Order: sequence, then structure tokens, then C-alpha cells
Amino acid sequence: MDSKFKKICVFCGSHPGHRKVFSDAAIHLGNELVNRKIDLVYGGGSVGLMGLISQRVYDGGCHVLGVIPKALVPIEISGEPVGEVKVVSDMHERKAEMARVAEAFIALPGGYGTMEELLEMITWAQLGIHKKPVGLLNIDGYYDSLLTLFDKGVEEGFIKPGARHIVLSAPTANELLTKMEEYAPFDDNVAPHESWQMEQLGTYPTERKT
Repeated sequence: MDSKFKKICVFCGSHPGHRKVFSDAAIHLGNELVNRKIDLVYGGGSVGLMGLISQRVYDGGCHVLGVIPKALVPIEISGEPVGEVKVVSDMHERKAEMARVAEAFIALPGGYGTMEELLEMITWAQLGIHKKPVGLLNIDGYYDSLLTLFDKGVEEGFIKPGARHIVLSAPTANELLTKMEEYAPFDDNVAPHESWQMEQLGTYPTERKT
């Protein structure tokens, strides 16, 4: 099965979590990327959920690009790195590079770092900086509270109802990727996409790759 996406960025934890369901989800997402012939862009670590998904995608024959700040190399890379690793100077450069090369974003369960990366990509979509889909893989309800907070933001007038639909979510990788394939980019941006002069982030792929 081919996909309209060539490369997807996955944000996820450098820890595996306490329950096996999270590790299983990382492997299942990796399998789904391989089945759809989608290359992986991720945070470059070989530990936790990062290590599981990167190894699965690499073993499945797809390209893996890890982007990691120099300071985190001794912490998040254990043993031989998986696939191609690009070492950058800081966290800002890491996020910018991942956003530049990827055509869509998925967040697996993770901690503050995962959520910060996720929220920045949601914010960039709202601002008009990119038109790429952003998906939450909501394993066993992990992100239920965050999604409820987004709904509360709409209810209280801090998030536009249309902007709430920037965030796609599903409990399985197959369902989430299918939603992302069908995503219509948010068009009520704070500023026009062209005004940001950030062409390096690319555009949403509108044609299915064959």
C-alpha cells in the first residue's frame, strides 16, 4: 500500500512507559509506516519508544532520519545509531529540521518534550506556517485529557472551532494514517502561508504517490 506521504515525523518518548501497550503501539505504527512505504523522521534516540519505532522502520527497509541535538547524543543514543543521524546545535534547530523534511506529524505517547513538539506543530498550522496534518496516536486514552483541554479551549473562546480540527486523533495507527490521508488543511490561518516566507517547510502533498 502506497501513501501520499513520503516522510512522516513521529514525536515520542525517550522512555517506554510503564505499560507494554505503549511499546506495542510504537511497533505497530512502525509496521504501518513500512506497509505504506513511508520513511521516518524522528528525534534520533535509540532508547524508549524512539528506539522501538526507528528500529522497526529501519528493519522494514524504509529510510530513517534521526535529528538530535549534540547535548543529547550521549543520553538518547545507546550503542549503534539507527539509520541516518543528523546532529544539530539545539532543540530549536532540531524541530525546524524535522518540520522541514516531513510531510506530516504524529505524536505517540510521551512526556513534556513530545507534547511541546506536538503543540508547536499545531500552533504553526494555526498560524499558517505549514499546511501539514498533525495526528495524535491516542493509545489507551493516553491523550484523552489533552483532547478534553482543547475542547475546553473552544468552549471558553480561546481556540477557534475550525482550529480544533487541526488535531486529528485515533486509537490505532491504521485509523490515524487514514484520517491524515484525508485531511483538508486548515484555511482560517492567523496569517497567509505565503507571508511567513518559510517555503523550506514545504507544502501539504495533494497527490497520492504511485
